[in-house]
Amino acid sequence: MIFRIHPNRKGAIELSIGTIVIIVLAMSMLILGLVLVKSIFTGAKYNVDQINDNVKAEINKLFNEKGTKSVIYLPDNQADIKKGESYGVAFSIQNDLRGDSNPKDFRWSVKASSIEKGCQLTLEKADSYIILNSDGVVPINPGERLSQPRIISIEVPEEAPLCIIQYDLTIYVENNVYDSNFFIIRIE
Repeated sequence: MIFRIHPNRKGAIELSIGTIVIIVLAMSMLILGLVLVKSIFTGAKYNVDQINDNVKAEINKLFNEKGTKSVIYLPDNQADIKKGESYGVAFSIQNDLRGDSNPKDFRWSVKASSIEKGCQLTLEKADSYIILNSDGVVPINPGERLSQPRIISIEVPEEAPLCIIQYDLTIYVENNVYDSNFFIIRIE
């Protein structure tokens, strides 16, 4: 077999080399982009894990300081929320019931209990701002706490009036009030 190089084929070879170079550069950029995205998400996951660990540590500290059955993790039990934004309020429960080695079902309920005077907002409308964990049930073994704090998520709509709302967290065991707590939301 004899290969002959035609003088007219030079452009075809240059086109092929250019295409290969572009493909190699594109693949390099894709790989670098994937590595960058992975490092960003790894850092974000680490930060979220650190925040969760810090919240758990603070909740444990509150239980130890106050000697209470439930705690709300919120400085001064108050949060300022801007219209159109959402906010999470963490809480935890500890089973202090004696005499039974079986886990008990703890039920909670969060309801608006009072609104500042002069505010054009009803308690029912204030209750509608709670979008997650307004109530729930969780089993807890005697002497233990929730393994993960629960988050009450509150979302204030844009049309909400500027108000101060008090929400009560009531915890029940077998339809009896076990403990109660409160937090205040100030709409800005």
